[in-house]
Amino acid sequence: MTRSFYRYLLKFRDGKKEDPFVRLANGVYYDHSFPKTSADYDEISRYLEMNADYLDSMTVFDEVWERFLQEA
Repeated sequence: MTRSFYRYLLKFRDGKKEDPFVRLANGVYYDHSFPKTSADYDEISRYLEMNADYLDSMTVFDEVWERFLQEA
């Protein structure tokens, strides 16, 4: 079974507040509508583009996604 992006992202929670990965992880953690079981890039990126006021830039998501793929 493929690990969800949400589960991967949680490992960045509670790090240094200025780290964009940490800000994304903390934002997703508190976003109860985030697609927590998904590992689909298109689904997650569309969701973030439309709903994630806590995301500084989609570039941050793309960088974390690349790590997710490498470590999955």
